Amino acid sequence: SRILRLWPLRTRSRFRDSRAPRARSSFQQIPALRLGAPDICRLARLNRAFRSAAAADFVWEAKLPDNYGYLMGFVRGVAGEEDGERGRKRSAVGKKEVYARLAKAVRFDDGKREFWLEKTTGMVCMALSSKALVITGIDDRRYWVHMPNTESRFQSVAYLQQIWWFEVVGEIDFRFPAGTYSLYFRLHLGKPSSSRHAGRRCCGSDKAGGSGIHGWDRKPVRFQLSTSDGQNAVSQRYLDDEPGSWALYHAGDFVVAPDGRPVRVKFSMAQIDCTHTKGGLCVDSVLVYPGGFRTETVVGGHK
Repeated sequence: SRILRLWPLRTRSRFRDSRAPRARSSFQQIPALRLGAPDICRLARLNRAFRSAAAADFVWEAKLPDNYGYLMGFVRGVAGEEDGERGRKRSAVGKKEVYARLAKAVRFDDGKREFWLEKTTGMVCMALSSKALVITGIDDRRYWVHMPNTESRFQSVAYLQQIWWFEVVGEIDFRFPAGTYSLYFRLHLGKPSSSRHAGRRCCGSDKAGGSGIHGWDRKPVRFQLSTSDGQNAVSQRYLDDEPGSWALYHAGDFVVAPDGRPVRVKFSMAQIDCTHTKGGLCVDSVLVYPGGFRTETVVGGHK
């Protein structure tokens, strides 16, 4: 600092000017590209120079999945629209705005399914409500009832009172970006309350043969997953998680190739031993997460 004070003002100014472009170039090309989206937005609020660099399209396009044009088709209400000149013109908005929109849940299939970008990684996640699944006996209120629930992404869950043949089946046909994905059933032993009261949940009783939790300790539930390109996963496990809390039951993994083709995934969970009834189980949704990513307790598979 002592040397700088002795320099003429013109020399000092010329020194700063000669360094500025290099610093600005480095600033744009390295930090913004390496940081996750939340960090970029956080730093942009603190630094004006970074804010300008962070708004550039090339920064956000690098964080978008390759098929973001296909995903934006769902936002426009044209599910599965192929990328093309018409689609590009209709989505002629900044890439930051595209990223921000896809990071919010995008509902489709009459609101029974949704996907979103995980904000840190930019990977695609998906959720299917219980109403998007084929559930044996779902239309008979002696067996199943739909219940409102504030802990569900879809504000509604399917609650099993009692049944002999337990089977839940579903299917996804979607263009996921290339990568490995894990599929989970989000389940809850016991009847959850639609809202919390003094920090407690209301759970069904454990009385055998009643509408409480019963039958899941007799035989394991079988989870299956298969894809249109020949991938398969089969596992069995008892539904023995702590009653009164939500848990993700891992059904299997699948890999999406980088060819951009849609992948059809079929999945199920079943316990069809009719020597005893099963009951007291809440089915909220099916979740698809990028491999290694999850937000809740996982039972089976990945810990």
